[in-house]
Amino acid sequence: MVQSTRDTHKTSPSNATRFEANDNTISGVAGPRGSGKMKQNQTTMKYARCLSVASVLAASVMTTSAPAQTLVPEGRDAALAGDPVLQRLVTVTAPQAQGAHDAELVLPNEAEIKRMEKVADLALVPPKLNTSPLPEYDYDKLDYGMTIGIERTPGGRLWACWVAGGDSPKAFFVLANSDNDGGSWSPPRLVVDSHSKDLPADRSILVGNLWTDPLGRLWLIFDQSMDMFDGRAGVWSAICDNPDAEAPTWSKPRRIWHGVTLNKPTVLSTGEWMLPISLDQRPGFRNFKGCFKELDPLRGANVFVSNDKGETWERRGCVQFPNPDWHEHMIVERKDGTLWMLARTAKGIMQSTSPDGGRTWSKPSFPPIKHPVARFHIRRLASGRILLVKHGKTIDSHEGRSMLTAWLSADEGQTWQGGLMLDERKGISYPDGFQAPDGTLYISYDRNRSTDGEILLARFTEDDILAQKLVGPKSKLRMLISRPLARDVADPPK
Repeated sequence: MVQSTRDTHKTSPSNATRFEANDNTISGVAGPRGSGKMKQNQTTMKYARCLSVASVLAASVMTTSAPAQTLVPEGRDAALAGDPVLQRLVTVTAPQAQGAHDAELVLPNEAEIKRMEKVADLALVPPKLNTSPLPEYDYDKLDYGMTIGIERTPGGRLWACWVAGGDSPKAFFVLANSDNDGGSWSPPRLVVDSHSKDLPADRSILVGNLWTDPLGRLWLIFDQSMDMFDGRAGVWSAICDNPDAEAPTWSKPRRIWHGVTLNKPTVLSTGEWMLPISLDQRPGFRNFKGCFKELDPLRGANVFVSNDKGETWERRGCVQFPNPDWHEHMIVERKDGTLWMLARTAKGIMQSTSPDGGRTWSKPSFPPIKHPVARFHIRRLASGRILLVKHGKTIDSHEGRSMLTAWLSADEGQTWQGGLMLDERKGISYPDGFQAPDGTLYISYDRNRSTDGEILLARFTEDDILAQKLVGPKSKLRMLISRPLARDVADPPK
């Protein structure tokens, strides 16, 4: 048994972010993705002056609680004046970034790393939820689609969330809902976009999920980071107490911890809520490479637990997987009480188990499940079976991000039955889902993010999975949730 890396950190989302500011510095108790090779800066600068931009922004936050759009009233150019490192940061980062694996930029020295950590503190500013996003964020203004998650409210409304802007530092969240079981979807109802022309770098909202808790509240869980991953990032949550209302209201976002969350919490038999949080084992991307080395002992596939219905979260344990690649871990509680964690790595899915509620974890190993480097979905169903949605015609094979199939296990994941083909096309990925009270299963996923940008829905049953075809009266595949239309507007079909 491998003892997990633990700390005594217990965070209340309402006070998880603390700021201390004076004339020269800003610091915060933190909080996903991206990398970057800057040449050695030959200019020696005093540390206080190196922090000038972050200091101005921090002071604005402390004194006015102004939204991000007004943090630097005099504008971006004025904020950057006299700081060549930040000027270069703006020049070389996001515009060329196409994804998580772009060429890295190596920071030249410790002083500049510290300076970039102060820039990363801008991701500690609470993001604003835009509940009136039209017309600025309507479908004809969007040109990208990467699914985040899907959930059902107690009243039967479906909510879906996806990324617009790109799998890049330009990312932001869009949410829509359906009141007819996924047959049609509303225009965007909520947007989380924390970009601002007054910031010295992009501030992204890139990954997260939707979750209806046992109290019937809808949670929007998301990350916020400078660039794609500034070495620390941060998990935030906003809660909607009336998700079935005509005008739903959301709580102010609260920061839970560092890192990112990509999958829903698991409610354990003890009544505890377990939240998977990935603090990536790699350093920050691009200009943020090497930042926040003090967090290295905490990096990995973390699990946090709440015993008070989400008011506070405590870090319980962590698994450090070899060849890490965002983790994207999910947890199933087996009938004997052990926890089974599956995680994404650069070599495929790996697993670990815990006999003590997530405090300690076994040495990671490979299960029989073969999978590309992509998100999967696994969950316990009301029938007692385990659902697995993966890529590949068989459990032990795959052909990349295609052939999305659904499987069932009646023996705690030892063997799998079924293999319902949800979508055989190439370019499909990132399943997420839930089970409705009547047993129907709902899985959302995306297709060709940067071209078609479709967010799709599969609605099916356990009988469909075992029959390997649709037999249920409500079952339907390839239902459209959203598709960005900006490209159609710019270049209409001839």
